[in-house]
Amino acid sequence: MSAPTSAPTPVPFNPANKAMNQLQRHIPILRRCALAAAVASAFALSAGHASAQAAAAAPSETAMVKLIRGLIQSGTLAKDVGEALLAQAQTEALAAQQAQQRLAAASTAASASVAGGVRLEAGDVRVPYISQTVRDQIRDEVKAQVMAQAKDEGWAAPNETPEWSKRIRVEGDVRVRNESRGYAGNNSNIETNWSEFNKGAGYDINQNTNLALPPLLNTRQDRRNLFRARARLGVFADLSENTKAGVRLASGSDESPVSTTQTLGGGLGKKSVWLDQMWISHKPVDWLTVTAGRFGNPFMSTDILFSNDLNFDGIAAQFEKKLASNRDLTLFGTLGLIPLEYNSDNSPSRSQNKMKSENKWLLGAQAGAEWKIDEDNRLRGALAYYNFRNITGQISQPCALYSGDDGCSTDWSRPAFMQKGNTLMLLRDIKLDPLNPAGTPQPQYVGLASKFRLIDLNLRWDTKVAGNNLRLDANYVRNTAYSATDIWNRAGVRSMIVNNFGATGGTTKADFKSGGNAYMLQATYGKPAPANRGDWNVLAGYKRIEPDAMPDGYNDSTFHGGGTNARGYFLGGSYAIDKNMWFTGRWISTKEVYGPPQSIDTLQLEFNARF
Repeated sequence: MSAPTSAPTPVPFNPANKAMNQLQRHIPILRRCALAAAVASAFALSAGHASAQAAAAAPSETAMVKLIRGLIQSGTLAKDVGEALLAQAQTEALAAQQAQQRLAAASTAASASVAGGVRLEAGDVRVPYISQTVRDQIRDEVKAQVMAQAKDEGWAAPNETPEWSKRIRVEGDVRVRNESRGYAGNNSNIETNWSEFNKGAGYDINQNTNLALPPLLNTRQDRRNLFRARARLGVFADLSENTKAGVRLASGSDESPVSTTQTLGGGLGKKSVWLDQMWISHKPVDWLTVTAGRFGNPFMSTDILFSNDLNFDGIAAQFEKKLASNRDLTLFGTLGLIPLEYNSDNSPSRSQNKMKSENKWLLGAQAGAEWKIDEDNRLRGALAYYNFRNITGQISQPCALYSGDDGCSTDWSRPAFMQKGNTLMLLRDIKLDPLNPAGTPQPQYVGLASKFRLIDLNLRWDTKVAGNNLRLDANYVRNTAYSATDIWNRAGVRSMIVNNFGATGGTTKADFKSGGNAYMLQATYGKPAPANRGDWNVLAGYKRIEPDAMPDGYNDSTFHGGGTNARGYFLGGSYAIDKNMWFTGRWISTKEVYGPPQSIDTLQLEFNARF
């Protein structure tokens, strides 16, 4: 028999519990209403300082109090429950109002303190505080808008230079050199300076009318500690992906094509600046570049033939192509049309009958290949042909200078520039005054006696020895147009050859000494072109240049004082003391190949900088 079930214990009536039950049933409604009240309160709090003061003086019922009153009046809440909630809401509203008043008083005091202790009056404007985070956000937004506008309009871009400046680069170098030259005491002291001989109205070779010696070279007196400098500055522009242009200025003591070195001193006078390069180049296809104007040497060559400072006038086409079947083999070549000299189109200047135009040219063609054998070995070779057209001297038609002739017919054939070494001959066939033959002045010019059609072979091998670079260079030049018989016959029956005779002093054909071959061997160990601090190299080499192996006007101006008819060795080395700055020392010892003794030793010490 089961125990009787006990009756439930009655729960005493509590208005608060009844209010809670009623409130739970109306929570969704109250939440929505409370959200609306909160939004309204937020707008009310942001109304301004004057509104806050008015609210503090005459408090009004809160939205929650009004809500509860409305629920009681509509019957939604029982009266007893509503009155309990209304009392609690009024108590909370009063506490919130008091806290708001205290906050407003503190804010007013803080504003007065920030303003330097001045109390704000009616009508004053209070600037609200903006945090650093907000200020940074505003700044970034404004900057982004301005930069976007600038980029769209093309007048600026962030962290970038203008577009045109990216296509232009400035390059240059400076060299300061101390140079000493030593001459052997037994050198011949009768060496004519033929370049000076050809200047002006010519040198009068008639000893009856001219007792002065021709201009002579210094061959015995040493020159110590000669300070010299070179500066070059170029501006080069990429006009498009395939077209470029360049202009370069350079120093120089004179208009010599083979040297831009300026001798210092001269009473501390200002130094000359020359237009060294001016060119435009275009690539019609990837493997071909055409350059016109005045530009650097487009051929693979050494300074035995063309000085490192020599620039070329005219037009050159260069090609370079890697073989598809062997990407380690590259073919290259150059074609050049180089004007060497135009004779005056107004010569003779005091004659009604002008001479025809005579132009001198260099036509050059070269083909070569470079083979990358492996990471440590690379071979490069080239074979070139150079045809120097119309540069050989010619004996003139008989000219009667004594009767007022304005020059002779082949004066144009004398070289525009020469150094020394080539075989030379007199150019003018001067008529004698029949009334005074012995007293007729005979001002003469000289010209080149040989023709020049050169075969030039260049070889280079780059390898590594003991972890460092080793470069071996070889260069052989042969003047295929050289012929001693042709030279002698070209000078005429009166034997107008003036130099390159043996040391005996004789001037017959049997005494004539010349040749048409030249070669150079050089080894460079270390970095061939020092660029970074600590880079170094040492080099040694030997040259032999026979008198008529090449025109003497275009090769290195230091070896034997420039020109041909020279042989000797050279030693040197370089060390980079900083980035793009290096020191170089060089010793060159040379002597003649044929003819009277002529020994020259040269020491060069120099600092170089590149930028």
